Amino acid sequence: MHSKPSKTSPEKKDEPDRKDPASSFRKTIAEKESKSRKPKKPIEDLEVKDAQLIFQTVWHELEQEVGSENLRFPAEIFWLNGSPGAGKGTQTAFIMEFRDLTEKPIIVSELLKSPEARKKIDAGMLAGDREVTKLVLSSLLDPEYESGAIVDGFPRTKTQVECLKLFHGRLSELRSKYLGTLQETQFPKPRFHIIMLFIDEEESVRRQLLRGQRTLEHNVEVEASGVGEKIEPRKTDLDEAAAHRRYKTFKESTYDSLTTLREVFHYHFINAHGTVIEVQQRIISELKYQSLLELDEATYDRISSIPLAQTLSLHARQMLVHRLDSYEKFHSELFEQVVGLIKSKFIPIVEKHSISGLAYINSEEAVFDDPLAVAMLIDVFNERGFTAVVDIRKMEVPSRIDPKSYEIINRFKKVYRVRINFPGSKIRRGL
Repeated sequence: MHSKPSKTSPEKKDEPDRKDPASSFRKTIAEKESKSRKPKKPIEDLEVKDAQLIFQTVWHELEQEVGSENLRFPAEIFWLNGSPGAGKGTQTAFIMEFRDLTEKPIIVSELLKSPEARKKIDAGMLAGDREVTKLVLSSLLDPEYESGAIVDGFPRTKTQVECLKLFHGRLSELRSKYLGTLQETQFPKPRFHIIMLFIDEEESVRRQLLRGQRTLEHNVEVEASGVGEKIEPRKTDLDEAAAHRRYKTFKESTYDSLTTLREVFHYHFINAHGTVIEVQQRIISELKYQSLLELDEATYDRISSIPLAQTLSLHARQMLVHRLDSYEKFHSELFEQVVGLIKSKFIPIVEKHSISGLAYINSEEAVFDDPLAVAMLIDVFNERGFTAVVDIRKMEVPSRIDPKSYEIINRFKKVYRVRINFPGSKIRRGL
């Protein structure tokens, strides 16, 4: 008979004991390392997408922080969005100048400095709707934006779009609440403008990558020369696939959502293809004054009978030509006399002020006692590219002395003061 091998026999010597704690520990460590080598799951956005809940929460927090009576927002807000690389940064300054806005724009990407937000942005995702909405509304409460503000990068999601609608509705409610009270001016009628700068995907990717390349070249120059500051490049500007993903995110999350606001607010769709000047001309065309939509009804009814400057100037050139032709045809003698005075008396003085582009000329010529002569003077200067304004002044001057009473007898004389503006000469001055 063969005896059974003992537990310490050579056949079982290298086999680990299942109850050995060291062996179990090594196995656990190995499993953890194996799991750590597995690809990480992408960051998921688990935020609740209920716009009503998000807005009510944010609004309540603002009321707690500053007080309901201090929730004073700008009278006019431009919500600027656009395709990646469409030129929002380039055109923002122009829009501000065009609408007389003096304070720096609120740039959402600069508000999002938290590590969690940066992780989402670097992964090609968007920061949380609640976080963004709170940051934007808090910034708009700054008194410096009282007359108006530009917000660059909001709204960008469907939820943010709905929050914007709720925000406008709440401001309208506040306006109604305080209408007719001493606080009425603190809660103006809200005027929202949605501005969309759009380029197609091919152009967007090209501009993003070009921007990344220029940023890298700039940093190399700074490092070599020691002059200037380095600029941190956007990760999506350095990778073509990432640039495409960023455009896709914009198209699906932002563009389609913003189109739903066409019927609610002023919606300005700007074709951003072409040169900077071409795009600016389109912006001017889009941001024309729309008093019917911006003013309160009672105010608009009061002033609507006064024509818009744009309407008056629409055919100004044609009317000017017609008037000049009529002067020559029906008032030839007077017209010749006025033109002669302009050439002999006015132009020599204007030439002396060619650098400043502004000249004031006084004239006592009797010919201007005829109002038609004054109209001729203005029209001739306007036709030649100048802007002329005539101010008639009456002056009392000594005329004679009464021989019996020695009283000074005065007379009145007319002085025609003509202000002439034109583009001055720009001279390069050394430092």
